[in-house]
Amino acid sequence: MFYAVRHFTRFRYSLPVWQSAMELRMQPRSENTQRCFSFQLSISPQARVFSYKDHLGNLVHHFDVPGHHQQLTIIADALVEVENPSPLPQSLGPGAWDELDAMIDREDYWDMLMPSRFACTSPEVEELAKALEVVERGRREPLELLTTLNSRINQYFSYVKRSTGVNSPVEEAIRSRQGVCQDFAHTMIAIVRNLRIPCRYVSGYLHRDPGDSDRSDEGATHAWVEALLPRIGWVGFDPTNSLIVGGRHIRTAIGRDYADVSPTVGAMRGSAETELQVRVRVTPSNALLPPDKEFASDEEWSRFLMNDQQAEKLEAQQQLQQQ
Repeated sequence: MFYAVRHFTRFRYSLPVWQSAMELRMQPRSENTQRCFSFQLSISPQARVFSYKDHLGNLVHHFDVPGHHQQLTIIADALVEVENPSPLPQSLGPGAWDELDAMIDREDYWDMLMPSRFACTSPEVEELAKALEVVERGRREPLELLTTLNSRINQYFSYVKRSTGVNSPVEEAIRSRQGVCQDFAHTMIAIVRNLRIPCRYVSGYLHRDPGDSDRSDEGATHAWVEALLPRIGWVGFDPTNSLIVGGRHIRTAIGRDYADVSPTVGAMRGSAETELQVRVRVTPSNALLPPDKEFASDEEWSRFLMNDQQAEKLEAQQQLQQQ
């Protein structure tokens, strides 16, 4: 399936600022069952954009706006093809844990096994693992354990938009039993790494068809996890929606946790309050995107932000968090 992705980001400042430096991780990756055929960035005020690949293979675009400005708009357009992955086996069978241990010993998965900033163990994480009955390696083979955990995290948490902040620890979501996809993913990663299974955070987009029962927010980026399994490789699990990742998930970046894959990271000089607006739209490639103008006017921007359910305006701190 081909998808057209449009990702709008707008920073508004209460006073003019200058020297805005920004890094973006918005370009879908090309690997395995996914291919990004085109990617285009539009920046206002205009800026020269450079790019590089980080140590995890994520394509990073960066730019600097040296002059005074009171608004910064970023529009990212991509055309992506995503194929459904091969079906998973019913079971990995006996000996799967030994095979996994041998893989870990042979190769370097250190980053995806150690605690990270947002995905680290704690008494709350360990108690939740016990409550979900996934604390022992030997009781289930790895694929069955991960599938069970994916479903039980989905059942444990209620999905509540803006219930946590971008820097909220997983313990906050565990105690309240509610969160957004960032919390679901970080919780699963922390539990899985405690079981000595390499696990990583994936940032991207999710296409929603009519009738899908997805809980995540339609107008935002999405997050899920990938775990390493013997004979299969990296397998995606979406605990927010209790899904095995398939042809509707579009990957942009992978990392230890959200800190490695944030769509926008930057700094500016000046003393001003910041308002951030973000809107994401994923459509089949034969669908029309909003008018292809370099930058939308305030009126056009407002029309784009309004979907069939009157999309809410998201606040700056909350929009940094993946919903």
